[in-house]
Amino acid sequence: MDVQGTVTDGFEPVRDAFVRNFALRGERGAALAVHRNGRKVVDLWAGAADADGTEPWAEDTAQVVRSATKGVAAAVPLLLHQRGQLDLDAPVGTYWPEFKAAGKERVLVRHLLAHRAGVPALDRPLTPEEAADGVSGPEAIAAQAPAWEPGEAHGYHAQTYSWLLGELVRRATGRTLGRWVAEEISGPLGLDLWIGLPRAEQGRVGRLAEVEAPAPPAGQGLRVRAKSTVADAYGDPASLTRRAFGAIAPAPDENSPAYRAAELPASNGISTARALSRFYAALIGEVAVEGEGGAFRPAAKPLFAPATVTLARTEESEGPDRVLVVNSRFGLGYMLHGSSCPLLGPGSFGHPGRGGALAFADPDSATSFAYVTNGMQKNVTADPRAQALVRSLRDCLRQA
Repeated sequence: MDVQGTVTDGFEPVRDAFVRNFALRGERGAALAVHRNGRKVVDLWAGAADADGTEPWAEDTAQVVRSATKGVAAAVPLLLHQRGQLDLDAPVGTYWPEFKAAGKERVLVRHLLAHRAGVPALDRPLTPEEAADGVSGPEAIAAQAPAWEPGEAHGYHAQTYSWLLGELVRRATGRTLGRWVAEEISGPLGLDLWIGLPRAEQGRVGRLAEVEAPAPPAGQGLRVRAKSTVADAYGDPASLTRRAFGAIAPAPDENSPAYRAAELPASNGISTARALSRFYAALIGEVAVEGEGGAFRPAAKPLFAPATVTLARTEESEGPDRVLVVNSRFGLGYMLHGSSCPLLGPGSFGHPGRGGALAFADPDSATSFAYVTNGMQKNVTADPRAQALVRSLRDCLRQA
């Protein structure tokens, strides 16, 4: 495998793990980036830009990152709270009066971020066109009765997170969430990261495809079967699990220009690994840019104040997840390190994308990580390729 990019001394094992993913784990095309103390220490890419094609992955190839988008979207309400423009303990109806219908008057803003609002599914799924029109989703959510008493339990809002956060931000700021990210985060930091891809950038985005993970070589591990309860939940069309992931039906074509141009903060963010890692680096510290002679200089102060970092990584939801049917942990908008989504350490916060992608920050080691791929495998929160890279990075940091 012809791997492009660079690694800083001491991080060579991460490159080795990246190569092994192509040899052992069915990787088609992928990129990986890691920042430490705001500086890029790993920047790798290899394979094909299209999982079902041969066009090589280029330095600037971007990909749809599915639910890893949620980690970018969550930064917006937290930054609005940091600026005094959004009260996390206010009822959502304070900003969005229509949302109070059908027993949701006591849903708080923090409930949306911690997947406690009780509206992970819709009585009637939206078509792809309705999901993207900016109107049908918020209207459906506002009318939807909760599946449990809001605030009393948690369950992953796989698709409805788009309209919950998107409409909240629009009501609080007058801007769409994608526009807010472009103007307040991606633009100032120079990130190739979008929620709502501009037409001029369409040509640099690779194609996703579903791929089968190969069986591990003899003696190198076991294929673990999903617990029957989890398999049953995903197999039952009437289950909350299937309904949550199927809130858009039929499933949208993630490779279509229309889908990429839409603003779906739960699922259709597009980014390079480099930009996504830099985003998380910017949440927790100063990020640096390379100047003449390889020298670095600070480019921006941290986006999150220390108190906001604490909000992101303090546990709000823990235990049985009514949608994922496993134990999950969430802070305000972010998945936290745990058995269902192992990150770098106990203080890490970030978000995976179903089928592969993973991005997070670890304030304790001043490290950020982002892995993007176009080969979507059958997993939700703990992709074996991403986990192999995280383990390798963890080992490198222990030896640093």
